[in-house]
Amino acid sequence: MLIDIDRLPKEGLRVSRDFEFLSLDLVEENAVFLEPAHADVTVRLAGDEVYVQGQVTARLSFVCSRCLTPFEFPVASRFDLVYLPEDVDALSEELSDEKIDQMFYSDRQLDLRAVILEQLNLTFPAKPLCSPDCEGICAVCGEIIRDAHCSCLVKESNPRWNKLKLPVRDKS
Repeated sequence: MLIDIDRLPKEGLRVSRDFEFLSLDLVEENAVFLEPAHADVTVRLAGDEVYVQGQVTARLSFVCSRCLTPFEFPVASRFDLVYLPEDVDALSEELSDEKIDQMFYSDRQLDLRAVILEQLNLTFPAKPLCSPDCEGICAVCGEIIRDAHCSCLVKESNPRWNKLKLPVRDKS
């Protein structure tokens, strides 16, 4: 959904709609949409700066990184962004600390669909877990530990740590 910056009303533009994305558009490769992403967004123009404020909600299915079972991941994220015209950045070739967080629009247009997708991707955890205390899969039998079907006792320690168990002699 392209927004023409020159046609924005003085009071701003309010958009409330569902956005259909492909699961391939997401940074999490095992994520699947359970329902379309919904966004409530306000776009305002102040000089050459475009202010984008809003909220995105969605329901996705992720695969747990430890136990490999699918789980539902709800998204409810608020954002408050400022976009500058791309030609402002063309004057400077250096990337300074102040500029690292700046975002730009080009050709007097802003792609709202890309903004929503970016905000959606930013909400994802680096390592999706079905629960913070998920113990994963048993290394011996391959059963999911939380289901309590595993009765394996793993008492073996890593042999690389055995040298640390030896008593230390006093060298004095």
